Amino acid sequence: MKNAKRQFKLGMHSYTLHLSGCGESWGFQTYGEHHAFEKVLSFDKLLDLAVEVGLDVLHITLVDLDNDLSPEHLAAVKANAEKHGLDLELNISFNAPSDPRVNATVEEALRVGHAIGAKLVKFSLDTEHPKPASHSCMCPEVMVQLCDRYEQFKKNIPLMEKYNMKVAIENHCDTFADEVIWLVKQLAHPLIGACCDTINCLVLMEGIEECVRKMAPYCYCVHFCDNRIVTDPDGTHSLGTAIGQGDVDCLKIMQILRAEAPEELDTIDLEIELPLSGYSIEEGRKLELKSLKESIEYMHNVLDIGVRGR
Repeated sequence: MKNAKRQFKLGMHSYTLHLSGCGESWGFQTYGEHHAFEKVLSFDKLLDLAVEVGLDVLHITLVDLDNDLSPEHLAAVKANAEKHGLDLELNISFNAPSDPRVNATVEEALRVGHAIGAKLVKFSLDTEHPKPASHSCMCPEVMVQLCDRYEQFKKNIPLMEKYNMKVAIENHCDTFADEVIWLVKQLAHPLIGACCDTINCLVLMEGIEECVRKMAPYCYCVHFCDNRIVTDPDGTHSLGTAIGQGDVDCLKIMQILRAEAPEELDTIDLEIELPLSGYSIEEGRKLELKSLKESIEYMHNVLDIGVRGR
């Protein structure tokens, strides 16, 4: 297999520590209200933690920046990350259904990303599919939305070029792999690729291996997840776990990425979404940190990912 020993930096999506108020407070949209977990981990402490546990990259949101987009603050963020020897990536949504703090336009996101020294800006499309969703891939209602996103990205290509900023478009919980690939192909620019989340495909009833194989040749960013699939009298559930402790064949996923992803993919960002029920928020925060450390150990020693601390 080509590139079988290909090396990647190890990053973390800050959502992994969302019970500590990092990343995004996601999943409350069914209530039609906006809720946010108390932020108990400052950006400075997040940087310290990243170095302590052996990360190379932080994949952050505007929430992690306290939504303070002043030039002074962004310059301080850049300097602090450089001081810690950490690369930054910026995660942006257009219209997040449950936490509008993560929203920005393409232009706003590129300018913030450049100001903090990020090497990549990742976008969720927030696509609305009609019901039933299983066969709605690239249906007319969706294509209208994708064409609108196309125009938003296209008009900002000169800014991407000015900053030499990579852009990655994600198959978030609302966009099929084929839809992301179509948009990337239409934009047809070397700075624009895809972000493959290895679990999000389940929300739209896509298979994990099929999705990764489709998206790998276009991937500039990866949200690397592992979940347990549990069936009980209440239904079938996909529950986040530490990497290597679930039902995803992480070794095979990495084999695909090492063989098929372009050179622009230089980082694998771990992401963990543990179940919210069954413990207090204080216990949950401790469990998130424990799962993070276990994931890093697995990704270092089994998947051969990462530079720092090895």
